[in-house]
Amino acid sequence: MSIQTPIGTRLPGSRLPVARLVSRAAAAATAAAAALLLCGAAHAADPQVALKTSMGEIVLELDQEKAPITVANFLQYAKSGFYKGTIFHRVIDGFMIQGGGMDAKMANRKTRPPIKNESTNGLSNAAYTVAMAREDSPDSATSQFFINVADNFGLDAMNRVDAGYTVFGKVVKGKEVVDKIKGVLVDDIRGQQNVPVTPVVIESATVLKGDKAVK
Repeated sequence: MSIQTPIGTRLPGSRLPVARLVSRAAAAATAAAAALLLCGAAHAADPQVALKTSMGEIVLELDQEKAPITVANFLQYAKSGFYKGTIFHRVIDGFMIQGGGMDAKMANRKTRPPIKNESTNGLSNAAYTVAMAREDSPDSATSQFFINVADNFGLDAMNRVDAGYTVFGKVVKGKEVVDKIKGVLVDDIRGQQNVPVTPVVIESATVLKGDKAVK
């Protein structure tokens, strides 16, 4: 049998009337529910970028919570049209496919300033994740990125003496396209190794919004 306490009476040892206690409990529950909704909204809001390539479409979902600097940088390049006409210029089956910096003539594009390395963010270079390419200096990444086609945990910060390679997203659509690209015929071209004989071109990079995003 339930015991009803008159509204406004004080419970033993409490300093607030029951009504206030109930009100505060309800407010706390509402706040908790709102926090859950906000968390869900933040997760749903993770930006997605569709790379339309000459071999099909790849959709990347970017983790802006764990790699905010890297994601902001990548989105700036995507929104500006920088990636249009660039190629996957380095393809190594069993390792990764790399692109986002050269055109079909193997000419480098002028980039924005390099960004800070975020490889200690807890994200790992697992198959079908996307990470930033860089030079020897940890903070040297600009526009070039690579998609892991295998588990490359040796690229993670925790497994290296130097800095790791920053993972900032994953493929959520088009893994079969990645698999097609990793299997193309490659050769040494214009001083570069593992270059696709037939250029794999990024025709566009589009930020997906609303119903166009992959669910």
